[in-house]
Amino acid sequence: MTDDQLTETTLGSERIYEGRIINVRVDTVQMPNGNSATREVVEHSHAVCIVPVDEDGNVLLVRQFRTPIGSPLLEVPAGGVEDGEVSEEAVLRELQEEIGYTADKLVHLSSFWVAPGWATEFMHAYLATGLRVSRLDGDEDENIQVVRLPFDEAVAMFKTGEICDGKTISSLLMAQPLLPKR
Repeated sequence: MTDDQLTETTLGSERIYEGRIINVRVDTVQMPNGNSATREVVEHSHAVCIVPVDEDGNVLLVRQFRTPIGSPLLEVPAGGVEDGEVSEEAVLRELQEEIGYTADKLVHLSSFWVAPGWATEFMHAYLATGLRVSRLDGDEDENIQVVRLPFDEAVAMFKTGEICDGKTISSLLMAQPLLPKR
């Protein structure tokens, strides 16, 4: 099939919720076969996620409660790209807010759609090295525990299910070949 044979045409769109972090809309689309359908879409800005690795080969992760799943998750630091910010600026800000460090070197690992079936969020993943202490106040609504682990131990934790966050798993796997073996 060609792209034209898969492409849906938006006939109408209604925003049904406007929030601080997300908006929700319902789109009416015409499918290539002529039928119409509705699509529920969560609008979210671009975001960044970061694999911060210290000079000893440890990765700094964050553990925080995630209300939608009802439990804490161990994740790479991440956050939204603010208006007027480029992704590298967002990376440095999020590192300072979430783990209290900045980085001398950033390597762009990849960019990817987080959940393209229902959301517009586009994530930019980075490896951060040359970490230095540099703290910014975090968001008032975040309660974060910083967890420092040997990188290989963190990789092993997603294989056992202890790390089960998609952006964290994919970012760790993308960063792994760029790091020296320990």
